[in-house]
Amino acid sequence: MGCASSIHISDRVVYHSGKESEDSHSPQQTNATQHQGNPASGLPLKPHSCKTTLTEVQFGPMKLFKDPLQVLLVFAKEDSQSNGFCWACEKANYRCSLAHTPESALECFSEKHHDLVIVDHRHSRHFDAEALCRSIRAVNSSENTVIVAVVKRPDREEASVMPLINAGFNRRYVENANMMACYNELLQLEHGEVRAQFKLRACNAIFTALEQSQDAIEITSEDQVIQYVNPAYEAIMGYQQGELLGKEIIEVPKSEKNKPDLLETINTCIRKGKEWQGIYYAKKKNGDNIQQNVKITPVIGQGGKIRHYVSINRPLNDNNKSEKSSERVQAESQTDIQSRSSQRRHSSMARIHSMTIEAPITKVINIINAAQESSPMPVAEALDRVLEILRTTELYSPQLGTKDEDPHTNDLVGGLMTDGLRRLSGNEYILSTKQPHHLPSHLATPLSLNDIPPRIAQTMETEGSWDFDIFNLEAATMKRPLTYLGLKIFSKFGVCEFLNCPEATLRSWLQVIEANYHSSNSYHNSTHAADVLHATAYFLCKERVKQSLDPIDEVAALIAATVHDVDHPGRTNSFLCNAGSELAILYNDTAVLESHHAALAFQLTTRDDKCNIFKYIERNEYRTLRQAVIDMVLATEMTKHFEHVNKFVNSINKPLAALEENGGNNDEESVKSILTSPENRILVKRMLIKCADISNPCRPLELCIEWAGRISEEYFAQTDEEKRQGLPVVMPVFDRHTCSIPKSQISFIDYFITDMFDAWDAFADLPNLMQHLDNNFKYWKGLDERKLHSLRPPPE
Repeated sequence: MGCASSIHISDRVVYHSGKESEDSHSPQQTNATQHQGNPASGLPLKPHSCKTTLTEVQFGPMKLFKDPLQVLLVFAKEDSQSNGFCWACEKANYRCSLAHTPESALECFSEKHHDLVIVDHRHSRHFDAEALCRSIRAVNSSENTVIVAVVKRPDREEASVMPLINAGFNRRYVENANMMACYNELLQLEHGEVRAQFKLRACNAIFTALEQSQDAIEITSEDQVIQYVNPAYEAIMGYQQGELLGKEIIEVPKSEKNKPDLLETINTCIRKGKEWQGIYYAKKKNGDNIQQNVKITPVIGQGGKIRHYVSINRPLNDNNKSEKSSERVQAESQTDIQSRSSQRRHSSMARIHSMTIEAPITKVINIINAAQESSPMPVAEALDRVLEILRTTELYSPQLGTKDEDPHTNDLVGGLMTDGLRRLSGNEYILSTKQPHHLPSHLATPLSLNDIPPRIAQTMETEGSWDFDIFNLEAATMKRPLTYLGLKIFSKFGVCEFLNCPEATLRSWLQVIEANYHSSNSYHNSTHAADVLHATAYFLCKERVKQSLDPIDEVAALIAATVHDVDHPGRTNSFLCNAGSELAILYNDTAVLESHHAALAFQLTTRDDKCNIFKYIERNEYRTLRQAVIDMVLATEMTKHFEHVNKFVNSINKPLAALEENGGNNDEESVKSILTSPENRILVKRMLIKCADISNPCRPLELCIEWAGRISEEYFAQTDEEKRQGLPVVMPVFDRHTCSIPKSQISFIDYFITDMFDAWDAFADLPNLMQHLDNNFKYWKGLDERKLHSLRPPPE
């Protein structure tokens, strides 16, 4: 059940501007000052302004971005202990104020409302620390402040902490002026008590939102004991909060209108941890029944068990025929609102129908709007939810249910399917749009396919097999496999004949494209391009694919595979966007790399007649070929991964399956119309290059392991550079010191590979690939179950 309003909760949220905040230059006069310095030097600490940094605090589904912690130190005089805490605050980038008297401490706290207060409790002759703590607690804003007492090291018997707790202290710190001891104490406080207080503040804000909600909300414990109801619930059901709290739901009168099996269905569903939503009758305090649209959500708590149930109830007043007169008025009011809404909808429809061009999605929305007019309220509300979904732009992108629980999948999705978290300031990563390479002299061979050295030719003898070892060719060609494999595959498919260009032109083109791949990249180099070209050629030989595509499609696919990652910098789109790179600026943070690959490929091709493979084809044919190449290269961008896969399944696989169920293989004309329609040919080409691009998990195990190591190293290098430059780390799990490569491979296969290759196998018939995929997944699972993080198990 959707809510009509949105809720925004703010807790001193700041934007990182790279500048000091205003209050970092407002030290207290006289006895309260902000400090920095090295206590080990023995020199007095000097006033300063702490750096403004951004601290991220995660609370379950909520994420708060806090400005630096405000710390107040209350010491009658500066000594090694106070200096130790000052140094620790500086190291942790906290804002630190130092007060010498209770009066200045209270004045400073009233102005800044510090998150953490540390009070010297060692010398009672200077001031009464417990009295000061009680005074601070008397300030309204101190409710969520953590207060620590610094106490003397006990000489004999350990003293009780109860006097400190009764005075309002949260904990004590036994004096220790060691700088790292102070620093560690502050870190533990921040990540323990202080963060807990942040969470409590957020909870207060959430309960404020619940109090204002127009939906009736009920929260129960795992044992179905009512723990909270909001004012809307009281108003609708006629109860006062005190009449319900602490009661089991079975004690509250229930409507007999609900069927017994409905209650059993609800309980079975929610006890399994699943959400239930549907129509339910409740009994008000006065005995009347009220029909409600109810959503009950189990809340997982400590130990992974269900600890609470949250019920959101919205009355369906126009269907409650047994309601009394006051409720009938409310129902009529609701009907009036619906009537006005209907009139607005008719007005909007009239404008839409007057348009001369109507998109298919508009037609769908019109049909649903028309159906709503004569539908009962539950159906109308369900159709409203359908319309909300249809009006979103991400119709084909699923929501990852386990994202928060699986950091590997979370990071892969965040790193591969987003355009980064934009920095508002900071260093810029300059990826220069360098001048195209000149042809190095050592790339002048081979002159033709017949001149390939025998050693290299021998490594390409199994090129027609899926199990072809691209790494043997990489070694034999000294990391230049693309030119040689390209010559053989392009010759097999008659590309020169189709383009009407000499083989020497094709050779020069392959050499120029390969020279613009970065051999320094561990993964995105010309060996990857050669591997994708090999997979593309393999797929093009499959019968169903051959039935779908024309010769121009085959040529476009081979060219697109060859150039699809040209000049790849070894960094993801998210990285380039975060770093403000020239390419990200040029392409407006949208499909940055893929746009660059496609554009540079045509620049390199057309700049010199010696490598212009398009020089000899007719203009219209060139335009068609160019558009197909660009479309395929852009399809390798992962943000539209699910859109491409789902369109392929719904437009091609499902209609073909329906034909087969109806005895369809005999209906050749129907099959042909599905396979060869212009729209579906585009979908086949997109799916083909996508599968070729990320087919590593479907290769034989040894090749799969090698590719996994290479992509991991490239992601490790990116994480290293992000940390060096102070950029957002888009894939934190890819830290070379902590990453589990098996887990990352399992997540990649689960989230991106399995469904896509199931669909592609159903179309192209690839049982050998699916067997490799199954074997490789079991291999990674086996390593993960043994808690191994490496590519291979240790030697026996």
